[in-house]
Amino acid sequence: MEVDMLEDLESLKFEYGIPEEERYWLYLQGRYRGLMIKGCAHAAFFCKMFSALSELLQELPRTIHPRTVSFDAAATEDEKLTVGIIGCGHLGKQLANVLLKIVPIPAENLQISTRRPDSLVELRKLGVRCVYDNSAVASWAKVLFLCCLPAQLPNICLEIQSKLEKSCTVYSFVSAIPLPRLKSLLNHTNIMRPQYQFVEDFDNIWGENEEVPAALQDSVMIRSTCPYNNLGGVILNVKWLEGLCYALINVCSARSVFHSQVLKLLNKLLLSVHLESCKTDATSCPRFQLTDFMNKSYVRNLYHKRPFPWFDLTTVQLKETPFSQHISATRSLQDHITLLYCESFGLTISEEELPYVSTVIQPLENDE
Repeated sequence: MEVDMLEDLESLKFEYGIPEEERYWLYLQGRYRGLMIKGCAHAAFFCKMFSALSELLQELPRTIHPRTVSFDAAATEDEKLTVGIIGCGHLGKQLANVLLKIVPIPAENLQISTRRPDSLVELRKLGVRCVYDNSAVASWAKVLFLCCLPAQLPNICLEIQSKLEKSCTVYSFVSAIPLPRLKSLLNHTNIMRPQYQFVEDFDNIWGENEEVPAALQDSVMIRSTCPYNNLGGVILNVKWLEGLCYALINVCSARSVFHSQVLKLLNKLLLSVHLESCKTDATSCPRFQLTDFMNKSYVRNLYHKRPFPWFDLTTVQLKETPFSQHISATRSLQDHITLLYCESFGLTISEEELPYVSTVIQPLENDE
């Protein structure tokens, strides 16, 4: 039997050598790891929903989908989710591995732009295209993750702003740059930026050395990353969920799918995992309606064979929307999304476990 002689050796631990009076600050290490795990998990769920929607769009008949996805091999190829990452430091590498192993995204559908592409040996071996060409990756990707340093972002935005397709969803991990500023830098409205806040006293449940893809195989970790959960002291602004729903609608609008069919797709995609009570009382099971996403006066004037209007995701995440009121007032909808979230990571939870997994969190104050 192999014995690791260095295991549990105090002098090799991170905190060794830190004066006792300064060890209070070690909680920041747990907070950083919790933030990274939650951030990667939410990005993975985001891509899972985009990938599942792409598959549903390919199944639409010609009469509903003007681009005849079901009959054109080239168009079918065009429907596949392609993901780009700009910046590949520690977060970027963890994110790339989560996307490959947890979503999972095929290696040929992931591209990375970084100043040191030659350093990404393991990712290149897997078949991921690693380059230093921000513009090329931005113009290719349907979802583009920004994992660069705040100081690098203005120049990167200048490089890529003219290369982005209107339908490309930019997903920023650069927390120091607020959404209005990012919208201005990119001249783009299809931007997601998860916002996290922290609680003072928290249990560090995030572990230490385990890679994020491995951590997301753990049921405790999956539960802790649920959008309606504040375990581990890292809290996600639930406006992110609104941004996800409107981003999915924009994907359909870019393909000219009629709004009536979009609602069916959203119901099939986001409300596919049901509570036990739905079986006994079908009326308790939520179903999306037009007025959940748009105000009633707009709905009255919307012709039935039209797509949804294009939504500015930055506005969705910063302002009250019809969906804000709907989701905050509908606990069963929150519970359905929690069940879907857990199941997308391979974890099945019972209705009795929901109060533990799905702590209702009020929207956090947005940064403008």
